[in-house]
Amino acid sequence: MARKSLIQREKKRQRLEQKYHLIRRSSKKKMKKVPLLSDKWEIHGKLQSPPRNSAPTRLHRRCFSTGRSRANYRDFGLSGHILREMVHACLLPGATRSSW
Repeated sequence: MARKSLIQREKKRQRLEQKYHLIRRSSKKKMKKVPLLSDKWEIHGKLQSPPRNSAPTRLHRRCFSTGRSRANYRDFGLSGHILREMVHACLLPGATRSSW
C-alpha cells in the first residue's frame, strides 16, 4: 500500500492538471497559428507560467486497490501482482493464467 501522502499528492496534481488544461490547450493553439518567432516566445513564456505540477506529464497511473505507481496495466487499472492474484482467484472474467 502506498503512503497516503503520495496518493494525496497525485490527486492534487490531477486537480491542477484539470484546472490549467484549457489554458495550456489554448496557448498551444495560438502558438501554431502565429508565424513570428518573437510572438511564439511570448506565448511560450505564458505557457510556462502555470505551476509545474499542472503539466499532464507529471501525472502517474496508480493501482486502484493499493495505490502502487509501478507496473500498472492500463486495461485493468491494477498493478502486476494484484492483477495476478485476481486472475488466480478467478475474479477477472476472460483473463486466463498462463502455463507452459
